[in-house]
Amino acid sequence: MMPIRLRDFIEDDGGLIFAVSAYDNTERAGCVLRYVPDPAGERVDPEGRRYTKLDFEPAYAYIKEHRPEYLDHLHRVPADRIARVYKPEERMDWIASRDVRVRRLLSLFDLPAGKVGCTGSRLIGVENAASDIDLVVYGAAWFSAQAQLARLVQTGTLPAMSEEMWRKVYEKRVPEISFDSFVLHEGRKWNRGEFGDTYFDLLYTRDYDALASAPAGRGREVGRGRIEALVTDASQSFDSPAVYEVEHETVSRVVSFTHTYSGQALAGETIEAVGVLEEHGDTQWLIVGTTREARGEYIVSKTLLEQV
Repeated sequence: MMPIRLRDFIEDDGGLIFAVSAYDNTERAGCVLRYVPDPAGERVDPEGRRYTKLDFEPAYAYIKEHRPEYLDHLHRVPADRIARVYKPEERMDWIASRDVRVRRLLSLFDLPAGKVGCTGSRLIGVENAASDIDLVVYGAAWFSAQAQLARLVQTGTLPAMSEEMWRKVYEKRVPEISFDSFVLHEGRKWNRGEFGDTYFDLLYTRDYDALASAPAGRGREVGRGRIEALVTDASQSFDSPAVYEVEHETVSRVVSFTHTYSGQALAGETIEAVGVLEEHGDTQWLIVGTTREARGEYIVSKTLLEQV
C-alpha cells in the first residue's frame, strides 16, 4: 500500500471517517474527524450506511468523549486502528462515473493519469446537491492545472467567478479580512473556479517522493504576534501547511494551516500576518490557522493592497 498522505480519507475500526490533514502519517495518521455513523444521518453512502457530518469544533468534542486516545493538535489515529484508506487518485474513475459534473469538469483539463483525484464527500460517496468539487492535483501537475484554469477562464470556456459565488466562498471560509480584500487575493491564485451551480477547488498535494521533506512538528508557543515581513520564498505557499519564508528580525517563516491563506503572497511582496508565535530552534515561526476558521488570524499582501 502507498503511504497515507494529505487529503486521503481513512476509516477507523469503529467506522469513523477522517480527512487526512498531514503528511507525517507513518505511526499515527494526522487527520480530522468528518463523518460519524448515525442511523438518522443525512449523508448516505452507496452501501446504504448513514453518516452525520461534523464541523471542526463538534468533531473535537466527539473525539474527546469517544476516542480520547486520538486527541492531539490533530486527531491522531494509530496505524493499527485504520481499517480502510480512501485515496483520491485511486478512486477518481469511480467518482467520475457517479457524477456527470465531475466528468465534464475533468474533461476540460489535460492532466497525467494518476495525478488528479477528488477528495471531500465525493471520495466516500456521501456528497449531496450542495457539495462543491474538491479536486486534488499532485506535485508539478498542480501548477499545470493552475495555468490551465487561468486559460480556461480567459478564453471563456469557464466563467469568471461571479460575485454571488465569491460571497458563497467567503461565507464558508469566514476569514478575518474584508470581502474586497479576500476577492482581491483569491482572484490571482487560480486555484478555484465556478462550474454550473457550484464551485471547485484545485488542491495541491505532494507527490509520494516528496513526502519526507514536508514540514512537521510543533514548536513551543510563546504568545500571539503580528508582523510585517518581506517574503523571500513562496514556492510552498499552496501546500498544506502553506509556507512563506520571510525576512524579519525574529520570525523566519509564516506557516498557514488554513486553505484561506494558501497562495496569499508572492516572493518579493511584503505581508502583514497575525497568528501564534512558536519557537523552532533559534528562530520563531508565525502560525496562522490554529483554529479551522483562523479566528483573529490572517495573512495579507500589503504590496497587493497598495497596488489597488
